[in-house]
Amino acid sequence: MAKKEELDEETLAFIQWCTEVEGFLVAGGATVRQAQDHIEEQVEWFMDQFYDGLTPEQAAKEALA
Repeated sequence: MAKKEELDEETLAFIQWCTEVEGFLVAGGATVRQAQDHIEEQVEWFMDQFYDGLTPEQAAKEALA
């Protein structure tokens, strides 16, 4: 049986932040799958936004612009 990898608090915070971004992307017209795919494809860009202190709503607005 594989050992479960524990994620650090920062990684967990980023995942939660991305989940919130996904909600704003969907509210902006994307499907859940489109939002998830976009976040996965642009994860480095979203990580930069996270560390720059953007809120999930701000990051979603930038992504939809």
